[in-house]
Amino acid sequence: MFKKILLATSGAPSTFGAARVAFDMAKRYGAEVVVLNVMGVPTKAFSHIVNDVRTGEEIEVDEEYRSWVEEELKTTFEKQIETVEYSKIVLTTGVPSREILRCAREEDADLIVMGASSGDSSVYRKGYPGSTLQKVAKAARCPVMTVHRETASYWGGFSNIVFATDFSKQAESAFRFALSSAREMGCDLTLLHALDISGKVLDQNEIEDQLIAARDRIRATYVPLMGDFKDFDIEVWEGVPYVEIVKMAREKSADLIVMAHHNHELDPEKARIGSTMEQVILRAGCPVVSVSKPDKV
Repeated sequence: MFKKILLATSGAPSTFGAARVAFDMAKRYGAEVVVLNVMGVPTKAFSHIVNDVRTGEEIEVDEEYRSWVEEELKTTFEKQIETVEYSKIVLTTGVPSREILRCAREEDADLIVMGASSGDSSVYRKGYPGSTLQKVAKAARCPVMTVHRETASYWGGFSNIVFATDFSKQAESAFRFALSSAREMGCDLTLLHALDISGKVLDQNEIEDQLIAARDRIRATYVPLMGDFKDFDIEVWEGVPYVEIVKMAREKSADLIVMAHHNHELDPEKARIGSTMEQVILRAGCPVVSVSKPDKV
């Protein structure tokens, strides 16, 4: 299922969790890891003078600097690189989101793994993932896995996947990815719908009717697509959706959460990550996969 994994990293500590997941997956499933580092954004005047992605300082990118960056990455990820059979480092300059998408396309990556930001802690105080992730997740032809902190990276492979659905058209692609992952990796799969009752005053009987209707809809929408796959269960909880998704993942000791990139019937080229996805990425105790397009699921 995973033949080539693209790890987009600045080499900063904030990306160590994403790196650990990418290399562990590659080791377990025999995949190649492409370690991509976007060294900086070229200035308008000189293409070999760039603004460093992490510091914002102007740096001249010559062969000596490239060699230094490559050696730094090899040293940083030395132990992980030794655990996989195939890996390579790709260095480039440009707008990070564009270069990540370009590399994923050229390498025909099956999965992009990255952190939620380049390491700016203010991103989390503001409550949204970094702009690079936003742009990559929106346009990527393959699923995008996010590990926003090291404590959210898994230990020892996948055993339980939570697929959270809002019944949108985009959720269909996310479901196909979740199901195929569960099949190939021998995982249990939990199909979850979080009924949004935040800010609403509802009669308890009305809530329970909606819960029953949602459970029936899951059975009608997804179960017929599972074939002989039996290792699944269905859960419908009410509350604030991102809170219920994170709680379910914790209760199930989930190793992976899979969701649609957005939930509106919009052109995926224009849609940003949905607010529920944003909050799940920031709060989940495991990796989160965003699926935007059906190309490689």
